[in-house]
Amino acid sequence: MSTVDLIRHVKLSTARLPLTVPISDAKVFTGRQKPMTEVVFLFAEITTEQGHSGIGFSYSKRAGGPAQYAHAKEVAEGIIGEDPNDIGKIYTKLLWAGASVGRSGVATQALAAIDIALYDLKAKRAGLPLAKLLGSYRDSVQTYNTSGGFLNATLDEVKARASQSIEEGIGGIKIKVGLPDSKEDLRRVAGIREHIGWDVPLMVDANQQWDRATALRMGRQLEEFNLIWIEEPLDAYDFEGHAHLAQVLDTPIATGEMLASVAEHKGLINANGCDIIQPDAPRVGGITQFLRLAALADERGLGLAPHFAMEIHLHLAAAYPREPWVEHFDWLDPLFEERLETKNGRMIVPDRPGLGVTLSDQARAWTTDSVEFGA
Repeated sequence: MSTVDLIRHVKLSTARLPLTVPISDAKVFTGRQKPMTEVVFLFAEITTEQGHSGIGFSYSKRAGGPAQYAHAKEVAEGIIGEDPNDIGKIYTKLLWAGASVGRSGVATQALAAIDIALYDLKAKRAGLPLAKLLGSYRDSVQTYNTSGGFLNATLDEVKARASQSIEEGIGGIKIKVGLPDSKEDLRRVAGIREHIGWDVPLMVDANQQWDRATALRMGRQLEEFNLIWIEEPLDAYDFEGHAHLAQVLDTPIATGEMLASVAEHKGLINANGCDIIQPDAPRVGGITQFLRLAALADERGLGLAPHFAMEIHLHLAAAYPREPWVEHFDWLDPLFEERLETKNGRMIVPDRPGLGVTLSDQARAWTTDSVEFGA
C-alpha cells in the first residue's frame, strides 16, 4: 500500500454530556460560578482516501463549547486533501486560518479536536497504541480519582467514594478545598486522611480561590497530612505567587490546567511556579502543543499530572520521561464503548491502536449539531 494518503472527509459534531448531579468546587462557594450541570464536547472524525480514520475531541465546562464548534467549522475544510501524516504542517495551516482571533483559548481549543484525531489516525495506521507511537516509558501510569471529591458531596459521601475508588484499583484520592471557612476545609482533609490511612496518596485542589496570605497559611497547616500536592492554591496566572509557595512549602505545588497555550505554560515554567505541571491537551491546542510544553517541563525536572480527559492523557503521560500521574474521571464513560482499566493504583495503557476509544451510541444521541466536509 502506498505511503501517500490524503484526507478526504472530516466530520465535526458537538454534544452535551449531562452530569448526574450538579458539581460544585470552590468557585461555586465563592460566588464566581454556578454549579456545573453538563460538559460540552467538540468531536472531530477524520477519514483518508485509503480508509484510515481517527477521532479526537475537545471540550468546555460551562461556557465556550458553541464557540469552539463555530471556529472549527470555519477552518476545518482547509485540511481536505492534506497528507494526514503532516500533523505539524496541518496545525500551522489551521492556526493561520484563524490567526485574527489569536493563538490560545477557543481559537486553538477548536483545533485540538482535529490535531488529536490526526494523532489517533496515525497511531491506528501504524497499528500501535498512541503511547507506543510517541515512545512510551511505561505500560501503566499512577492514577488518582477526582470525581468523587467535590464540595457538593458531604464528607461521608467523599469517604464512600474514596473507598470505592481504592477498591477499583485507583491509587490516589484528590478532594476539593477552598471553602470560605478554612476550618471546614481542614476538617474534610483530616477526615478523609483518617479514613483512607496514611499509605494512600492524597491531594487537595483549591481551584484558584485563595489569596496569597490564605494559601501560605493553609499550606503550612496542610503540611501535617503528607499530601502529594496542593493544586491551584492561587489564581492560575499568579506565577510569582505560586513560585513563592513552591519555594517555602514542603508540600509540592501543582498547577497549569487553566492555562490555554504553550506560551502561558512557558511563563509558569520560567517562573519556577510549580513542582508538578498539569497541562490539558484539549485546552492548549492538542497533542502537538502538549508535546512541546512537556519537553520544556521535563527539561526543568517537573512532575506531570495532566488535567481531565484521561482517554487522551493516559497515552501522553505514559510517554513522559518522569513518573507521572493521570487523573481518573468517570464522567466521560458514557461517550465511549471502551473502558480504561485500573489495577494496583495504576491505569493500564490499552493495547488497542490509537487512543483506543470509539464513540458510543449515547454520544451520538447527545449530539446537538454536526457538519461534514469532503467526499
